[in-house]
Amino acid sequence: MKTDDLVAALSAGIGPVDFRVVGRRIALAVAAGAAISVAAILIGFGPRTGLSIAGACALLGVKIALAAAVAGVAAVDLIRLSRPGGGSKPGALLVILPFLLIVALAVVSLGAAPASHWNRMVAGDAWLECLVSIPVIAVVPFALAMWAVRQAAPTDLRRAGAFAGLLAGGISALAYALHCTDDSLPFVAVWYGGTILFCTIAGAALGPRLLRW
Repeated sequence: MKTDDLVAALSAGIGPVDFRVVGRRIALAVAAGAAISVAAILIGFGPRTGLSIAGACALLGVKIALAAAVAGVAAVDLIRLSRPGGGSKPGALLVILPFLLIVALAVVSLGAAPASHWNRMVAGDAWLECLVSIPVIAVVPFALAMWAVRQAAPTDLRRAGAFAGLLAGGISALAYALHCTDDSLPFVAVWYGGTILFCTIAGAALGPRLLRW
């Protein structure tokens, strides 16, 4: 068989690829992961209290906005990375912006407080619970995100895994915020930011293994 004949035979019946399918699958993974994470937090820990305290709703909004921004940027980049060659245009700047903003706000908050309060502002009441809960809850949205990416054709497996971890960390942090009563901006920067970063690094480490064709 000639090469041209072989190519024609292999390509027979192949229609155009609908890349919107990738976006829909990742959107489904995000929705399912968020629903499961929120349910796990509310059932396992219960909703947060103290929202009647002045400023509590605003600070809760900051935590939710941070987590939602991280998850949103990660989801968009993950859709791109799920396609062949999608790693050629990294969205690193947009990914970093939410973290830079919360760190800047945390520094301002510390600067406005007496030094004797700094340890309390960073550690809060439940740093260990936050440190453990966000990565553990992130396992489900991470698994769903990796399932969605595996249905596509990623070529940069490490970066795709990292963004899946970033997405999962953002979703998990958003869910945990619905329970967490530690609203100090330094606490959010260190423990929310740190656990999301851990999820990202874990995703980068697992990506080449779990996404291998």
